[in-house]
Amino acid sequence: MNMFLWIVQAILAAMFALAGVMKATQPKEKLAANLPWVEDFSASTVRFIGVVEFLGAVGLILPAATGIAPILTPIAATGLALTMVLAAATHIRRKEPSGVAFNAALFALAVFVAWGRFGPYAF
Repeated sequence: MNMFLWIVQAILAAMFALAGVMKATQPKEKLAANLPWVEDFSASTVRFIGVVEFLGAVGLILPAATGIAPILTPIAATGLALTMVLAAATHIRRKEPSGVAFNAALFALAVFVAWGRFGPYAF
């Protein structure tokens, strides 16, 4: 189970790191072509979301891999789960069910990592 948690952490970290870097570095106008929800937020808010996602991705891997403050790994997973709840709320408000489904899947994976790393498979 520990190996499976590491695999899920790596997948989540890759997804959130890529999405975070994209949101933090690309102009809002360019993002709007693929992410229509950015129209509802300021450019600085979109960048902030990207930074949060990138830091969450780093938090999923780095503390556990280095053994330095490994409690940050399940905390990062919890933070990313909360981010997905807020993202789903935005998609619900915008009537985008496919976005809600994707957020729900990422939420479930993040909660699974948080449960495993806070509980029976803590570092």
